[in-house]
Amino acid sequence: MVNTEEFTKRLNQIMEHYDLTAAAFADKIEVGRSSISHLLSGRNKPSLDFVLKVIQQFPEVELYWLLNGKGTFPATAPEKTPSAPAAQPSLAPSSKQPDLFSEETAAPKSSFEGESRVAPGRKVAKVILFYEDGTFEVYEN
Repeated sequence: MVNTEEFTKRLNQIMEHYDLTAAAFADKIEVGRSSISHLLSGRNKPSLDFVLKVIQQFPEVELYWLLNGKGTFPATAPEKTPSAPAAQPSLAPSSKQPDLFSEETAAPKSSFEGESRVAPGRKVAKVILFYEDGTFEVYEN
């Protein structure tokens, strides 16, 4: 669960870093100015859509740092070698990765073993994995 007060402090830190007012920040991430006002006052909690707009507009903001305060801001970019082109992440699972939608895929042992987490008659359409380093992977069926 996101601590709203701490999240607000991190939002203020982002705005200070980029020297933006709350109104300019709202315009930059394309949300209503009242949304920022309500978040900063603690009236509302951040939505997933809001968080995604922030990390898409400001690549230096790590998702895990924004949500939990763990990590760094601004994010340090990994060193790139000039001879190696940057690889674009794929949203589709590669052949090296397990098929998360296959019923034959062995699930890791957990306290939920034997329990179905998907309601009967429903099919999983998308799985999103969020990593501690602020990156994520999307698997779609």
